[in-house]
Amino acid sequence: MTVYTGRGDEGRTDLRGAERVSKTDARIEAYGTVDEANSLLGTVLPTGHGDVDSALRATQNHLHVVQAELATPDPGDDDPRIDDADVAEVEAWIDDADEELEPLSHFVLPGGSEAGARLHHARSVVRRAERRAVALADEEPIDETVLVYLNRLSDALFTFARLVNARDGVREDAPTY
Repeated sequence: MTVYTGRGDEGRTDLRGAERVSKTDARIEAYGTVDEANSLLGTVLPTGHGDVDSALRATQNHLHVVQAELATPDPGDDDPRIDDADVAEVEAWIDDADEELEPLSHFVLPGGSEAGARLHHARSVVRRAERRAVALADEEPIDETVLVYLNRLSDALFTFARLVNARDGVREDAPTY
């Protein structure tokens, strides 16, 4: 079996369920941006911090589920779903990291250590994925838990960036106005 099929050469692709749509369809934009975020997380690993790495690996699996949800207009009962437990897991990661961090007292410029900067980049792409998912939800129904998950994940990636920067002894810079 080859990777290429030629089916997308005309600018159309298949949704899960075989419906053909434009590659610029809101659904494709949404799950494609989630894929981009997931790929960026792959460039972060390993961070050198086992707890963060474990969370990021779990996140990559969550994001595959998000992609499947966004690629499936009419999900069945057996289709994978992001649920409240996944959101709670992300919130727990944030809470655990926050216990170790100094309270945030100013805006933070994205950057820092290599892992910190990559986490900030991934955070910004997750924010874009969230905007794409909201745009899709404006056109047709999607499970709102996907929106909550993406929103919470961007907060977690921001927190992880701060955490690895702190652990690596890298100062967070504030913007100058």
